[in-house]
Amino acid sequence: MLVKIVRFVLISAALLLLLFITWFSSEFYHRLDTQPNSVVFEVEKGQSAKEIALNLKKNGIIKKTWPFLLGYRIFFSSQSLKAGEYVIAIPDSPKNILQVLSEGSVYLHSITIPEGLIIKEIAQLLESEGFAAKKDFLRDAGETSLIYSLDTDAPNLEGYLFPETYRFAKGTPSEKIVAAMIFQFTKVFSQEWMERAAEMEMSIRDIVTLASLIEKETSLREEKKIISAVFHNRLRIDMKLDCDPTIIYVLKLEDRFKDRLRTKDLKYDSPFNTYLYSGLPPGPIANPGRDSLEAALYPADEKFLYFVSKNDGSHHFSQTFREHQNAVNKYQRR
Repeated sequence: MLVKIVRFVLISAALLLLLFITWFSSEFYHRLDTQPNSVVFEVEKGQSAKEIALNLKKNGIIKKTWPFLLGYRIFFSSQSLKAGEYVIAIPDSPKNILQVLSEGSVYLHSITIPEGLIIKEIAQLLESEGFAAKKDFLRDAGETSLIYSLDTDAPNLEGYLFPETYRFAKGTPSEKIVAAMIFQFTKVFSQEWMERAAEMEMSIRDIVTLASLIEKETSLREEKKIISAVFHNRLRIDMKLDCDPTIIYVLKLEDRFKDRLRTKDLKYDSPFNTYLYSGLPPGPIANPGRDSLEAALYPADEKFLYFVSKNDGSHHFSQTFREHQNAVNKYQRR
């Protein structure tokens, strides 16, 4: 009799366990019967699995919390549910959602850093787009150890924050954003380019500085190597570069630039003022892109010494001062 009772209990327990497993599986692997959609869901730092489950239910991503929590304890308890933003395609099962949250496949936001911005402008852009705080980025952009192998004289990372489209998770620390931009620069500035700079008897800092001048003088790719030739030609004969953007850079740093240069600004005493001092300025005046860096390394084979804006985004180039004056009269003194 006892054997029969034990057998009955064991069979009943087995059947109940089988029923529970079947029920749990149907809930754990089940997708809600809803219209397909994508939902941005955020797991905040320090949230428990229970808090995450309640938020998932509140946002209509799961119907019940218990299959999510039980599945977490059975299959995912050895892994943490990572904080961050996630794009969850619904309907989806609690199992797949747990997989995503445990892998930390967070949503990455895109941001494009245009060519020619200075550090202060990049910091402002990042803050306005909801990325790093301006003060944090400015602080981390002063960490020159990141480029010590390239430039031992840099007071900050001006010139080396490579303009590109980046993708960062929400809450990415500013130091990681800075590191990503420096890493991109090192990928672009190849060993071949380093050897070319040495061949020209110019340091990497010289090339980046020259490229920043080119970047600020023109946005036209077909003009960059010609403007590079003008600057190289002037440097060769120790002729001042007379580059307006070098003065604008100093005025921007001091929050004194008012949208246009005035005559008195050309006399502003700064080592960056290429109207007063010959040679390259002490460092980059912007963060140049690939085309400007390449132009600095490979100038056009031209003898031009002058250029003037034609007021349509392009420039007129001249070899002699007389030709240049005629062009100035034509395009600037109408």
